[in-house]
Amino acid sequence: MDRITKREFTVGAIMLACGLGYMALTSQIPHIKNQYGFVDATFVPYVLSAIMCLLGVLQILTARQPAKEADAGATTSADQRTVFKTIALIIAYVALLEPVGFLLATVVYLVIQFTLLTPADRKPNIPLYALIAVLTSGITYAIFRYAFDMVLPVGLFGF
Repeated sequence: MDRITKREFTVGAIMLACGLGYMALTSQIPHIKNQYGFVDATFVPYVLSAIMCLLGVLQILTARQPAKEADAGATTSADQRTVFKTIALIIAYVALLEPVGFLLATVVYLVIQFTLLTPADRKPNIPLYALIAVLTSGITYAIFRYAFDMVLPVGLFGF
């Protein structure tokens, strides 16, 4: 095993151990019968610990697979540029969220982010990206506004 594979294996083992420890601690929370059936104070911790265990196992299995030749190269400068562009885009999104509003800022952010993450050998599908961005933003806004009764930044639209 090379150094990177050992590190990936170690991360997976630590994640699995933390998940199992979290599950053991969750089992010590007292169960209280309620009107919701099996959903009580232990439900979410059990789900989270199961996800942590699953991710740990998947990480270990991935680390055991032989490395591909294409993956052997380090991060390219194009990947680093994409990361820096993404960070700049997130900063711009946060800065414009209040004055422009959640809906418009999120739609614009998502379309630009989708375009940025499109592989170089493929043409960006802007209409599809716009549709996904509008639907995602609208559904998210509706959930926060009507289900959680929380007002997101309204900005230019005023709703």
